[in-house]
Amino acid sequence: FRQLLRNAPASPPDATVNPREDVAILQYSGGVSGTPKGAMLTHYNLVANTMQFREWFSALAGGKSRFMVALPLATTYGLTCLLNCGVHIGASLILIPRFKTDPVLKLIVKTQPTFFAGVPTMFAAFNNHPHIEKFKLSSVSYWNCGGAPLPLDVMRRFEQLTGRRLIEGYGLAEASPVTHSNTVRGRRKVGTIGQPLSDTHAKIVDMENGRELTVNEVGELIISGPQVMKGYWNKPEETALILKDGWLYTGDIAKMDEDGFFHIINRKKDMIISGGYNIYPREVEAVLHHHPKIKEAVVVGVPDNYYGEIAKAYIFCKGNRLMFEDEVIDFCLNKLAPYKIPKIFEICKPPRHDLRGAELRRHLLAESNKDKTGQKKDKTGQKMEEIVK
Repeated sequence: FRQLLRNAPASPPDATVNPREDVAILQYSGGVSGTPKGAMLTHYNLVANTMQFREWFSALAGGKSRFMVALPLATTYGLTCLLNCGVHIGASLILIPRFKTDPVLKLIVKTQPTFFAGVPTMFAAFNNHPHIEKFKLSSVSYWNCGGAPLPLDVMRRFEQLTGRRLIEGYGLAEASPVTHSNTVRGRRKVGTIGQPLSDTHAKIVDMENGRELTVNEVGELIISGPQVMKGYWNKPEETALILKDGWLYTGDIAKMDEDGFFHIINRKKDMIISGGYNIYPREVEAVLHHHPKIKEAVVVGVPDNYYGEIAKAYIFCKGNRLMFEDEVIDFCLNKLAPYKIPKIFEICKPPRHDLRGAELRRHLLAESNKDKTGQKKDKTGQKMEEIVK
């Protein structure tokens, strides 16, 4: 890197940029269909969302704030809310290579950050630390939570411990990412994603005919604003599904109450959010289908007290083959990121002939929801469930 700097010309090359049209980054997302696609975020998108987020947190002192960067900067959440916003206001950035509860708590005490943005799993980890009361966290004036739904018990426990408000927001990669947030001060509604940021329009529409719905009616959340992407890279058909007449169709089922606060009811798409990371079932299933013993695999999200959701894989074997959990995990190790590997595996008898595709997924998800304990199988190489007859 030092050699690169020494070889660089004294005057940087003159590059002409059209902020509204030129793509700054390709942020890969599953979108509505669940298959990875590159969201084209322009310079204008990223700058606009940075300024929107900064105005929402207008009390952050320029040149005096200290941001603790515990999120990956490869995500739009980390990029916009920490790196870009921090640089925009001249904040100090305290970089953490990897989140680990005890070292992060000690670093907060040592460095005295004033702003912390994280995902629900991080705040649950703080809550569950055996000596959390011994750590002085009062330097942090603003705690922000996004990336996944924030459980109410996690929010309440954390606010009890710190005496500060934990501000929940909402966004998606296709919107750079922030579109909604609860207020830093003043009125908020716990359990909602808050209200749209400045210059952001949001409404709820009927999922069948696109008709705009009224207060407290449930439909799909759609968004319009300067932070909305240009489209998907080389995916015109996928772009047409999500961008219509200047509106971004989020694929999330929601409602707006009489005070303009938005409530997320469910996700239209099958994406699993585990500890703030997005897991796309079709991507995991594609890997599992390459295993020589597996005839079919279905991956669904099941509730988990720590991660919010974890991936569970239902395995349908070929013939009378036997499967072991360690065997499947080893097969996945070099083919999937660690967080994408299912935490639970279940060997199943062949499904009814009338259950295939989406119908099979819905059936298995309904079955898994009957047991919300999210208990993992042990990893001693035992037979995972029963022998497939």
